[in-house]
Amino acid sequence: MSLSALQNLPLLHRKLLLMTVFLVAAALLWPSPREMKPQRIPVPLDIESLLPQSSAQAEPISAETRPHLEHLIVGGDTLSGLFEKAGVDQQTMYRVLEADLNVLALDTLQPGNRITFWLDPQGQLQQLELYFNAARQVVFSRFDDGSFNVEELNVDGVWQSRIVSGEIQGSFYLSAQKMGLNAAEIQRIEGLLKEKLNFSRDLRAGDRFSVLVNDQYVEGESTGNSQILGIEIHNGRRDITAFQYTDGNFYDELGQSLARAFQRTPLAKQYRLSSRYNPYRKHPVTGRTSPHNGTDFATPIGTKVVAPGDGVVVLVTDHPYAGKYIVIEHGNKYRTRYLHLSKSLVRKGQRVARGQVIALSGNTGRTTGPHLHYEFHINGRPVDPMKANIPMASQLSRQELAEFTSQIRSRRMMMDLG
Repeated sequence: MSLSALQNLPLLHRKLLLMTVFLVAAALLWPSPREMKPQRIPVPLDIESLLPQSSAQAEPISAETRPHLEHLIVGGDTLSGLFEKAGVDQQTMYRVLEADLNVLALDTLQPGNRITFWLDPQGQLQQLELYFNAARQVVFSRFDDGSFNVEELNVDGVWQSRIVSGEIQGSFYLSAQKMGLNAAEIQRIEGLLKEKLNFSRDLRAGDRFSVLVNDQYVEGESTGNSQILGIEIHNGRRDITAFQYTDGNFYDELGQSLARAFQRTPLAKQYRLSSRYNPYRKHPVTGRTSPHNGTDFATPIGTKVVAPGDGVVVLVTDHPYAGKYIVIEHGNKYRTRYLHLSKSLVRKGQRVARGQVIALSGNTGRTTGPHLHYEFHINGRPVDPMKANIPMASQLSRQELAEFTSQIRSRRMMMDLG
């Protein structure tokens, strides 16, 4: 259509025609839905996976390095026999024992524990794993120079309470065992209350007992570890009680300790400290962290070593690097070790009292001279025995007693429900 013809059209027709042209042009220029869509889908890019890995990182055990031997400990097993069965030479075994000096885990293996040897294709031991329970494992890993690193893995897990209660029918031991307490728990109760109650003479048929126990679980699996939190025995008109406070010790309702408090050192006299506790000590040659988990006292050979608190001897043994040594358990929370002794004066399973002479110091194992290496552990972990907050008094303070009384009240409510 020419411009003159367009001008000759009536005004209304010209407006309609221009409107139509405008709409058609707008439709042609408007972007379509297809054009609004991206033509490529972006994918997250893992840059780190494309970069070469640092050679400083520890190499994981490959599928080719399968466990050469996985063994469940049974009675009669010996450490040398297990290494021989795995095809690991004696020199390597001693290197593992040297690394174990800071943990002393190999000496504590018991029937039911598991040991696993990992060897490389050349038959060299690369990793050794000790499985005690779901809450505790110890792993030895080989360095390039043939020495070993040791790592102790402790899992806190979840603690669940249970109440065990019943009547005395026959002996306390059999009555408590029938209601679900194990031998160690029963012996613990008898040891705690031995000054207050003669279990074979004072208890009568019909007397009642109630015990609050905490059991440890890791991912739903029981570790076998348990803690006694409260004990009540109704003996005629008399009630005998014991409750554990946050310091790990047991007290009666008045806040009086059922065991004597600790003394700071395991010696009757003062001796010079030749080496202090140091978890970050560096090895002078390798530069690796080599913790010193105890305190060394410069004692002449034959110096009397005493128990710093009441407890039970759980280990008396001889180690190529720790020498003759003793381990004492002081209730659920505390444990002490005494290394490089010349002579032990106690036996495994024996109860000892604070101040009792348990050994003579010496120079056995790997040492640079006569001394006593003393370790103090709280909840399975070493601490500085010269600074740690350990029970040093036989009675709770007024503030502690108020907190303890509140704690007893809630625990008794639980025990009454049981």
